[in-house]
Amino acid sequence: MRHALTAVMAAASLISIAHAQPPGASAQGATPSSAIAATIAKDMDGLMTLYRDLHANPELSEQESATAAKLARRLKAMKFAVTEKVGGTGVVAVLKNGSGPVLLIRADMDGLPVTEQTGLEFASRVKAKTADGAETGVMHACGHDTHMTAFIETARLLSSMKEDWKGTLVMILQPAEEVGRGARLMLEDGLYTRFPRPTHAIAFHDAANLGAGKIGYTPGFALANVDSVDLLVRGAGGHGAYPQTTRDPIVLGARIVTALQTLVSREQDPFDPAVVTVGSFAGGAKHNVIPDDAKMLLTVRSYSDETRERLIRGIERIARGEAIAAGVPDDRMPLLSVKDEFTPSTYNPPAFANRMAEVLKSHFPEGTVSETRPSMAGEDFGRYYRADKSIESFIFWVGGVPADRMAKAAAGEISLPSLHSPFWAPEADKVIATASEAMTVLAMHILKRD
Repeated sequence: MRHALTAVMAAASLISIAHAQPPGASAQGATPSSAIAATIAKDMDGLMTLYRDLHANPELSEQESATAAKLARRLKAMKFAVTEKVGGTGVVAVLKNGSGPVLLIRADMDGLPVTEQTGLEFASRVKAKTADGAETGVMHACGHDTHMTAFIETARLLSSMKEDWKGTLVMILQPAEEVGRGARLMLEDGLYTRFPRPTHAIAFHDAANLGAGKIGYTPGFALANVDSVDLLVRGAGGHGAYPQTTRDPIVLGARIVTALQTLVSREQDPFDPAVVTVGSFAGGAKHNVIPDDAKMLLTVRSYSDETRERLIRGIERIARGEAIAAGVPDDRMPLLSVKDEFTPSTYNPPAFANRMAEVLKSHFPEGTVSETRPSMAGEDFGRYYRADKSIESFIFWVGGVPADRMAKAAAGEISLPSLHSPFWAPEADKVIATASEAMTVLAMHILKRD
């Protein structure tokens, strides 16, 4: 890292200040945020105990009752006004501290239907049933356990530093992010009417492609629209020995799969990314029987709503066109259905994102904070901004990959597990420490007394 000596000297200076002046002290000329890192370090044993407990006891989307109750108790002990069961299992904690901005800070609570294979001593052994009744292992394979732990530490720090900021904190624990509806459920349950309406909203997500403790940010579109599309390809079945008597939906489906690739490669502006992936193609049950139907399941990803609509209409057009070319009659045209519950794209208003990035860059050592590329993953944090576009909204990444593994991956020696992998095990203490510090610094900037 460039200017390493300067960074070390600066860090030493901050630590000396931290020991002399705990969070909340407001001596003339001192910056309260200078004590944050040292305080988090002192709290780390307790934070890791909480993290391990959350990791070992995940709950599926809309089943997060025990997790919500556990964290609500901690927020109540910090003197937040806590409301439980918002939008199902969501928690809203409000701390008023005079006039000023209203800052929403969000963490998501749900785990995934994934059987953990990390080998950690505190690995999840939880089994649960999905909404459709299937039994599955459950794991925090997306790092929501780090999100919640950093959220609790941020709440504790800010509640102990009230003399150094003014305004209102609205801290929310959100259910059902993994199924894309938790934010909608909380909004529909009065998040912006029953509680103070935010002027600002911030959140973070751990990252499986950044070094542990590194921070990434993206101005503009940061995460994608995510649509689940079902396509029923209809034909006329018959004996496999006499294909001339049929309208084979499997051959037709194969032509549709191939043609769909042109939506991105030949119809989409290369500077406006999009993804159309056929994740499942199923039809028939016997070697010598041509079925009547075949079914395809697609994931469709985009950034703007206009591109989203164009892709969905394009899938419908291509499927119909190929069916006509195959001689399928009008009453057997393919049927397309788009799942009502889609995850909308997440947008960081650029001016605000760049301002927040400068706050982080001025606080952390050089090289810690960098701009990163947009992701085609989905994250329903974007709904809070979409519900009121006057809100200044910002989500950022905190890396969780240990330095030695990053080096091996860069050298081509290993492949890194992604988020949602049963092998994803972030360097949790660094994620929690960096995220807690970053969230607190941003909150102090937004809610500053000057």
